[in-house]
Amino acid sequence: MGDLEIRPAASDDVPAIVAMLADDPLGAQRESPDDLTPYLAALERLSADPNQHLVVAVREGRVVGTLQLTVLPGLSRKGSTRSLIEGVRIHSDERGSGLGTRFIEWAIEESRRQGCQLVELTSDATRTDAHRFYERLGFTASHVGFKLAL
Repeated sequence: MGDLEIRPAASDDVPAIVAMLADDPLGAQRESPDDLTPYLAALERLSADPNQHLVVAVREGRVVGTLQLTVLPGLSRKGSTRSLIEGVRIHSDERGSGLGTRFIEWAIEESRRQGCQLVELTSDATRTDAHRFYERLGFTASHVGFKLAL
C-alpha cells in the first residue's frame, strides 16, 4: 500500500467523490452526480474551515476513497477536543484490500496530531458490515444517534 496518497480533496476530485457517495442503496437515494454545483460549493466551505478535513485516498492517480474528518473543540470531558469521521467511502473495486483500515488509521493519527482525545464516527443503522469493520478497529457502539431533517 506504499503507493497510496492521502491528501486534501480538490475540485477536480469532486466527480469521483460524489460517484462513491452515490454508489450504494442509501447514497443512490440522496446524492445527485448529475449536478455537481452544490458539492463544489460545499467543498469551498469545507476548505475555508481549518477544522474540516475532506480528504481523498489516491492510488496511481485515481481517487479510490474519501472521508471527512471534523475537529470539534469542546467543554465536556474536561475541555477535550474530539474528532468526527463522516462520509467514509471506498471505491467498490478496492473494498477488502485493506484500504479502509489504512484510511481510518490515518484519520485516527491525524486526530491525535490535531490534539484530539476522542474519535467518534456514525454509521447508518443498516450498514452492519461497516459496524463490524469499525468494531474490529477498536470502536465501540456506545451511543444512539439521532437526526432531524431540516
